[in-house]
Amino acid sequence: MSIYKKIAIGLISVFFFVILLHIGLNYWIKKQLPIIVHEKNTTAYAIHYEKIEVSLWSRSIHAQTLLVHPKNQLQNSKAKNGIFAKIESITIKHFNIWDLAFRDVIRAESIIIHKPRVILYKKGEKLLNNSKNIKTAIIEPFQKIVAVSNIYLNEGSVDVVSLTTDKPIFRIKKIVLKLEGILVTAATLKEKIPMHFKKYVLVCDSLYYKPNAFYRLNIGQITTENHFLRMKNFSYLPEYGRKEFVRKLEKEKDIYTIKLDSADIEKMDWGFKKELFFFKANSLVAHHVQANIYRNKIPKDDLSKKYLYNALLRKIKFPLQIDTVQVLQSKLVYEEEIDFSKGPGILSFDRLNLQATNIRSGFALQKTADVKIKINCLFMKTSPLNVDWSFNVLDRKDSFHIQGTISHFDVAAMEPFTKPYINTAFTGKFNKYQFNFYGNDENARGNALLEYENLKVKLFKKKHPEKEAKLKTAVANLLLKDDSGEKSKTANVELERIQEKSFYNFLWRSIAESFKKILI
Repeated sequence: MSIYKKIAIGLISVFFFVILLHIGLNYWIKKQLPIIVHEKNTTAYAIHYEKIEVSLWSRSIHAQTLLVHPKNQLQNSKAKNGIFAKIESITIKHFNIWDLAFRDVIRAESIIIHKPRVILYKKGEKLLNNSKNIKTAIIEPFQKIVAVSNIYLNEGSVDVVSLTTDKPIFRIKKIVLKLEGILVTAATLKEKIPMHFKKYVLVCDSLYYKPNAFYRLNIGQITTENHFLRMKNFSYLPEYGRKEFVRKLEKEKDIYTIKLDSADIEKMDWGFKKELFFFKANSLVAHHVQANIYRNKIPKDDLSKKYLYNALLRKIKFPLQIDTVQVLQSKLVYEEEIDFSKGPGILSFDRLNLQATNIRSGFALQKTADVKIKINCLFMKTSPLNVDWSFNVLDRKDSFHIQGTISHFDVAAMEPFTKPYINTAFTGKFNKYQFNFYGNDENARGNALLEYENLKVKLFKKKHPEKEAKLKTAVANLLLKDDSGEKSKTANVELERIQEKSFYNFLWRSIAESFKKILI
């Protein structure tokens, strides 16, 4: 036999041997997979699949129609507690044949999860009772079955349902997730985030979250990639109408309604260092915020101390840093109501633009620059208002400086607030009002300047607010200085802070004190 025939026979023999080996291994791995998934599955979850295909040439596994549920459901069909999932398909790429054959684990380069529908039933109404539950109930168990470097998830959805109320606490739809460069070790499993990753991309629509019994949060779309985050169509809304909300309050409390078109966070860095959460960002920009703050005086007063913003930031127990915060082309409405008989007094701030710099928590800081806030808006839809406000987070006295100017203000525009709230209406014009106050946690001092003309007041009857109290009106106008004359009127202000009232109450009382001194 010639040497060429021997070589040909040898090559053909090797070829057929490889084919037979491939078929044998393929068959053996198909038999081994159910053993890994079922018999050697030491997790609390059972996994079933409709069909599975294995290719040794591409080292890939493709499974269709997977079902995941707690194993104890087999003994108790009514038990809902835990994770229930249906996945249209899973593809595992470039798996390690040795680990699959001899270590009973599917270790691979990547996993592609298509259309997972996950429902988590849990006790209580908190989204997470303990952050360690994620690693003990999800990461650790499935790491024993499948370990990959990259995860790609398409068209996913997650619901978290409270067994207490049988209502959703959290819901997110149309999830697209990419996690690349994943590292899970014994060390990472001890950390708050039980895995490390080099790159992530998350896109999702229709996020719903119920943080407590009184509010719900919705986001139309979230896009985040490493150091950037964008939210669209955000809303934070009360669960109840005002009357029912107020009825449920034990103490006086603001009711918030917040909507915004979009918000962007740039150059973001977050995570944990030695169990301690941190968050840093270069900027946060919110567009077209529509905010309403409503307070009703029916509930009893909350007499707890209200801290100023220095203290609130100083007391945050983790490193927080946002270099610049901007709120653009927005609107703020404040409403206050004594009861439900006459309607609320309303203050409005339209075309509102705000820029705040050097937002910091006081955590572990020895020195920091002042927080500086600039605001410009249209007050009561008629007059430009500009405010400059600064304070230092580390100042234990909670000192602040705030100054502002309002120009060409038709005081009749105050009627939506003064008429229902204090049975009073004004006419006249403030050509210019300036205030300049320095304060701290105990008192405020400063001065104000007012140029005005043709100021008149009209008082209404308490029992019949639609009717003028003519005698009281006449007396009030006798006491009122109706014109500042050729020179501006000025006043010095000194005021003690009411500890159970907010910073804004402190500011409004200081302004009111200046008006009292100038006008009466």
